[in-house]
Amino acid sequence: MGAQRSSTPLDRLLADPTRRERITHIERVPARQGRRAEWPAWSPPVLLERLAAAGIEAPWEHQAAAAEHAHAGRSVIIATGTASGKSLAYLLPGIAAIYAGEENPRHEGTILYLSPTKALAADQLRALRSLHLTRLRAATYDGDTPQDERTWVRQHANYVLTNPDMLHRSILPSHSRWSSFLRRLRYVVVDEAHGYRGVFGSHVAHVLRRLRRICARYHANPTFVLASATTSEPASAASRLTGLDVVAVDDDASPRGPATFALWEPPLTELRGEHGAPVRRTATAEAGDLLADLVVEGVQTLAFVRSRRGAESVALGAKRALHEVVPALAEQVAAYRAGYLPEERRELEAALRDRSIVGLATTNALELGVDVSGLDAVLVCGWPGTRASLWQQAGRAGRSGQASLSVLLARDDPLDTFLVHHPDAIFGTPVEATVLDPDNPYVLEPHLCSAASELPLTEDDLPLFGPATEDLLPDLVRRGFLRRRPAGWYWTRRERAADLADIRGAGGAPIQVVEMGTGRLLGTVDEASAHTTVHEGAVYIHQGNSFIVQTLDLDDSVALVESADPDYSTTARDVTDISIVERLRTASWGEATLCYGTVEVTRQVVAYQMRRLQTGEMLGEKPLDLPARTLRTRAVWWTLSDAQISGLDDDDLDLAGAAHAAEHASIGLLPLFATCDRWDIGGVSTAVHPDTGLLTVFVYDGHEGGAGFAERGYADAASWLDATRDAIASCECESGCPSCIQSPKCGNGNDPLDKQGALTLLAVLLADAPN
Repeated sequence: MGAQRSSTPLDRLLADPTRRERITHIERVPARQGRRAEWPAWSPPVLLERLAAAGIEAPWEHQAAAAEHAHAGRSVIIATGTASGKSLAYLLPGIAAIYAGEENPRHEGTILYLSPTKALAADQLRALRSLHLTRLRAATYDGDTPQDERTWVRQHANYVLTNPDMLHRSILPSHSRWSSFLRRLRYVVVDEAHGYRGVFGSHVAHVLRRLRRICARYHANPTFVLASATTSEPASAASRLTGLDVVAVDDDASPRGPATFALWEPPLTELRGEHGAPVRRTATAEAGDLLADLVVEGVQTLAFVRSRRGAESVALGAKRALHEVVPALAEQVAAYRAGYLPEERRELEAALRDRSIVGLATTNALELGVDVSGLDAVLVCGWPGTRASLWQQAGRAGRSGQASLSVLLARDDPLDTFLVHHPDAIFGTPVEATVLDPDNPYVLEPHLCSAASELPLTEDDLPLFGPATEDLLPDLVRRGFLRRRPAGWYWTRRERAADLADIRGAGGAPIQVVEMGTGRLLGTVDEASAHTTVHEGAVYIHQGNSFIVQTLDLDDSVALVESADPDYSTTARDVTDISIVERLRTASWGEATLCYGTVEVTRQVVAYQMRRLQTGEMLGEKPLDLPARTLRTRAVWWTLSDAQISGLDDDDLDLAGAAHAAEHASIGLLPLFATCDRWDIGGVSTAVHPDTGLLTVFVYDGHEGGAGFAERGYADAASWLDATRDAIASCECESGCPSCIQSPKCGNGNDPLDKQGALTLLAVLLADAPN
């Protein structure tokens, strides 16, 4: 990292005393030597020649181990760090399967590669073609593939790169046109498998089961090879995703340079938010300044920001700062995000590689396996959601084995605040397990319909889709989706069954977002989220451009928007009621009770807030008139007994405010234990709930039927709620702020809230919690 300099980038940042005060922890990770292995004996010689020409003389141990499992027909997940060479683990057996047809073309195998993004598939395709293997016919098959090319891919390609949605909507429904490819399918590669979680992951799990069923129709039994960032319980997660027994290879044998990781908390400002709560300087503003400082030092830096608008804001802030000190350097800073044209993104990637760009602000579009190497530093602007994502992003620095710097900048958020003050939760804790729930009936039903439209369902198919299948089929017959015949269940409708399942987890009819004046269709939003994203007055972002929603017409399923450039963002506020439908699990913590079960949530969006982009300052709130929506989902909840409440020695305690504050903070901390975002979950709290008669705090999954997040909260409740208490206690504010107990989506305007009361209630709850 600049060998000519005697100090590190972090040392130079710390030369400023005000900067030193913002760093809450520095973690130094030592270098690691790599461990080589021998090439598998079955490796195609021509491939080894090409790899040697590219400078790869031998595989790392984890690459060879995973490749051996796959070649032997054992499905395997390789879960190792960023830049550990996971792609070689599936490249070796894949190319070997293709070259098995060198003497007899009938023995040639095919490979299906699935990735979550087109950019990653395009990057993999470039890597494959760079090998110049004459028998390899690789091609992408996605929404951008022209119709004439699609025909060639179906008939001639032996290595097809696509995505789960294309597999669901195009390949499986027309499987007869793919019969030649599927009959010879030897390997299914599932890249970035840790990203298939929650409702999306549950949908993908059934797409993969449908693929296995169709392959069996053509007498094929492909081996699955999954590649993932380091994750907890990788074999279990991969088995849940594929429905197969999967072997895990998670001992990373690749070399790594020394790394320095700093945790950074922006300072409180003079600004005041709701109820006079202090407001921190935004993480994007801090990241812009830091990016500029690192560019001045010649430290090539990637800044990860959660939103497209945030990436643009960080790049703009860095440019402004550089214009004041070294104007020429401003041209070496840019933004990168989805929404740019493919050629624009490729130019930025190339400029980063040749170092004509020194500072790049990006969304998680560059978190995945697009090859960007040789970086010096990474800024992570706000907790990215999981430890897996954090290490994936941080791993972009030092990819060539040199020393690296990573900085996590906390947003004004309970989870971010907790983490920068509890470094052991990052550095001393394994990464999360991937949470998904394929048995969710709202996910399973449309895939049973899709499967029946592809091939009639039979009794032998039922175990493939899980134990809930047998109970759901009669209802699908009653509702007219399927017809029961002696040979099985048949699809009865004229429409495409695949249209029933939006595998991204959306709900309800799609709402079209249309630009007024031009009539241009900008995109669609599912009805379930339209109330919060395209309500009247909402700021809607499309490909980096801002629009204001003028009208949301739910009857005609359209939102009309006008181009604008507001200096604020909008956040919907709602009111929520919850009722208990069924208790599935219960645990006693002394007199307190912890429960998990089915609930019915009624939500109504009633207003939206406007906050200034650069500072987070509250600008105002406007009412909305939208209908209520009902959601049946899963929740975790806890109660305190009347005796516990009466035993509290605190005359100033506001019970409703204390429960409300504990609810907000626990929602903020659950993503640390379940692979979700706080926007995937919701909560309700009350001093006396009608179904329990007691003080009750609920946290529920924000998806129909549940997504597994509340279940994970129940399983890790003691650790989760203990972390919640620590997050509240460690915040330096006096009576509550966005860093601890205030929520940006609270329907009650963050009132009432009682910070000290929340600590009191959580202490009582945890007094008899299991270790």
